[in-house]
Amino acid sequence: MTQTDTGVAVTGVGLVTPAGADEHAFWAGLCAGRSMARRCDELAGLPVDFACPVDGIDLDLVVGGRSVWRMGRFVKLALVAARQAVADAGLSPEAWDGSRVGVVVGVGVGGVSLLVDNVRKLDDAGPDGVSPLLVPMMIPNAAAGEVAIELRAQGPSLAPATACASGSTAIAVARDLLTSGRCDTVVAGGAESVLTPLVVAAFAKMGALSTRTSDPAGASRPFAADRDGFVLGEGAAMLVLERTADARARGGRLRALLTGAGSSTDARHPTAPAPDGCGAQQAVEAALYEAGWTPRDVDHINAHGTSTPLNDAMETELVSRLFPHRPSVTAAKGVIGHTLAAAGAIEAVATVLTLEHGIVPPIANLDALPDGWDLDCVTKEPRRQDVRRAVSHSFGFGGHNVALAFERA
Repeated sequence: MTQTDTGVAVTGVGLVTPAGADEHAFWAGLCAGRSMARRCDELAGLPVDFACPVDGIDLDLVVGGRSVWRMGRFVKLALVAARQAVADAGLSPEAWDGSRVGVVVGVGVGGVSLLVDNVRKLDDAGPDGVSPLLVPMMIPNAAAGEVAIELRAQGPSLAPATACASGSTAIAVARDLLTSGRCDTVVAGGAESVLTPLVVAAFAKMGALSTRTSDPAGASRPFAADRDGFVLGEGAAMLVLERTADARARGGRLRALLTGAGSSTDARHPTAPAPDGCGAQQAVEAALYEAGWTPRDVDHINAHGTSTPLNDAMETELVSRLFPHRPSVTAAKGVIGHTLAAAGAIEAVATVLTLEHGIVPPIANLDALPDGWDLDCVTKEPRRQDVRRAVSHSFGFGGHNVALAFERA
C-alpha cells in the first residue's frame, strides 16, 4: 500500500488571524502580502507600541452561549478555529464516537492578561477581589479542554507547550495518536493571545521585537538584510486529521496528506538557536525520513522566518545546506506577525493551501537578502508553482524544533 492509503490526511482547516477570520480571508490577505501590523491603544507609551491583532470579529458574539464569560481570549480563538475546521471536514460531534476523537491545542503562555488583571484586583481589593475563575481561565490547557467540551471529544485532550513550535508539535502529536490507533479523528493546532503591555514590554526588553516604530507595517521583514526583530501577533488555527483510509471510506475531502513529522531539541540555549542549524536539521531530516522523501523531493518550504537576526540566519544556513536545489521559500510572519504558539498551526494551514492552489504567497517587506544568502524567496507578489511536496518549519525558545512534511492529495 502507498502512503496515500496508509498515512494521515488533513480533512478540515479553520483559523482566526490578523489577516482574516476564516480560511478564505486569511488566504487572500496572505497572498496580498500586506502587513497587518498597526499601533495599538493598549500599548501606547511602550517602546514598542504596535502589533498584529485580530480585528473585524466579535469573538464573544461568534462563540456565543452562556459559557463565553468563562473563556480567555486565546480559548475563544481556538474554539472558533476548531468549529470552522470540523465543519470544513464535513463532520459533526453529534454523529461521531467521541471516545475516538482527540484534541491537541498548543498554547505557549495562556491567559496572561487575566493574571495581570487579577494581580491588580488583589492589590486593590485584597483576596476577595480575585476571580474564582482565574485558574481555569488562565491555564494553557484551557483551550484544549474547552474545545473538547464543545466537540464532545472524550479521547486524549492535550496541550503541548513548546513555545513558538507548539502548534506544530500539536499536529505531530495528533499524527501519533492516529497512527497508533488511539484515535480515529484528531482536532489539532495552536492558539495564542498575549498582546498585553507586560508581554510586549518583556519581549522588547530582551531585544526580540522590531523597534521600527515609525513604520509598523514595514517592521516584520523575514530574511531581509535590514530586519531587526519580530512583530507580536495573535490568532489560532486548527486542523482536522484522520487516517487517509478512514477519510476516503466516509467520502471525506482530502485537503493534503501529512506524510511526516520530526522533532528535536538544540539543547544549547534558552532563547538563541544553534547558529549552524544542526538541531533544526535533525527535525527536518526526521520528517523527510518518515515521509520517505529525499531533500530534493521538496518543492517548497514554509519557513519559520521570524524576522529576527539569529533565527533567519540559522534557517538560511539550514535551507541552503539541506536543500541546494533551491525550493521556493515563503514566510507568513511578514503579514501576520509572530503568533507564538499559533504560528506553526497557521503556517501548516498556509502550506496546505499552497499545495491546493498551486500558489506561493509572497514574503512581506522583503526587499533584499543579506549578501551571500542564496534562498529562492517569493517576494512582491504570489508565485504560481506546481507544488507537490512541502515542508513547514517551526522553532521555539528552549531549542524546540519541529518540521512537518505535507504532500498534495
